[in-house]
Amino acid sequence: MRGSSFHRERLSLYVVLGLLLPGRSSTLTINCTKFGQYGAYPAVLDSVFDRKAFRPATNFSIPTIVNISFTLSAILDVNEQLQLLSSFLWLEMVWDNPFIRWNSEECADVMRISVAAENLWLPSILMVEFMDVDKTPKGLKAYISNEGRITYKKPMKVVSICNLDIFYFPFDKQNCTLTFRSFLHTVDYMLLGMEKEVWEMSETSRDIVQTNGEWEFLGINKATSKMSMGTSQYDQIMFYVAIRRRPSLYVINLLVPSGFLVAIDALSFYLPAENKNRAPFKITLLLGYNVFLLMMNDLLPTSVKEPVELVGQVPGPRKEELNGSPGSTRAQQEDEAQKQHLVSLWVQFSHTMDTLLFHFYLLFMVASVVMVIVLWNT
Repeated sequence: MRGSSFHRERLSLYVVLGLLLPGRSSTLTINCTKFGQYGAYPAVLDSVFDRKAFRPATNFSIPTIVNISFTLSAILDVNEQLQLLSSFLWLEMVWDNPFIRWNSEECADVMRISVAAENLWLPSILMVEFMDVDKTPKGLKAYISNEGRITYKKPMKVVSICNLDIFYFPFDKQNCTLTFRSFLHTVDYMLLGMEKEVWEMSETSRDIVQTNGEWEFLGINKATSKMSMGTSQYDQIMFYVAIRRRPSLYVINLLVPSGFLVAIDALSFYLPAENKNRAPFKITLLLGYNVFLLMMNDLLPTSVKEPVELVGQVPGPRKEELNGSPGSTRAQQEDEAQKQHLVSLWVQFSHTMDTLLFHFYLLFMVASVVMVIVLWNT
């Protein structure tokens, strides 16, 4: 009893706690002097801690407004094959607890204190796209202002599903969504708002974001909507995180080698059509394409089809049928002349088709280069 009275004489901070009673409120006044020197009296917030299972509202018909914002601090990985975005962000939630008030002028000008978050009521908010176990560290703190405003920040490693559009790979831009939704309280009991403006979130994230060198952060946009489930509605906020791939890695490791192979393939058209080494050279180029694509299998997104294994077999020399007759007859000479004529016609046709295919090939190369340049500039 003596120790208790001693503490009460030392502390003269007036902390007003509204007890959670339906339709009425009462106050509890705690004397606590020298708050700035000795800290808060441990039993000051016991009445609030004991009611952490209940939503802090003096009138249950009035919804609690929870303001949300986040700072994107790192883009860890973008998995095109699994359509996943791995990022690291700091989530901030702010709401009012009407049961916590104190007069800062009578409390050594203390404007806010920190308490263990596990002792407070926390809003039941989930991220819809979250695809991993929540690994938020334990023992986090929350700040309480003298007006009862609670600020709770937590670091999160987020593995979220993202619908990646890689049509313009490697010059693609992605727009991944992060949707925050109340999964327990309907709009009658909880509403979601913004603690910071979207441009503030974008500027802060742009200043501190770290990437693995492949992706570049562009900005954040938002949209608000309601999610209906049966007759109930839940509030939610959708954030759109825009990122862009840096194409230099793929230009050096993908476009330049493939351009080299295409250039050699184009030069192979200048080989004579009747040259015996032309077919093996073409097959060697095709095998080179195959090996190159197999090596780039981990570099390319999954929507790029894997190359079909090419098996080229060069037929061996056909054994000539030996003619047992000692001399050539007139019929054989005419047959030989006819064959030579057919061969000349085939060579002429092959030259025509070769020239036509070569022009189509050059047109395709020019169109591809122009497309790459246009996508690079845009």
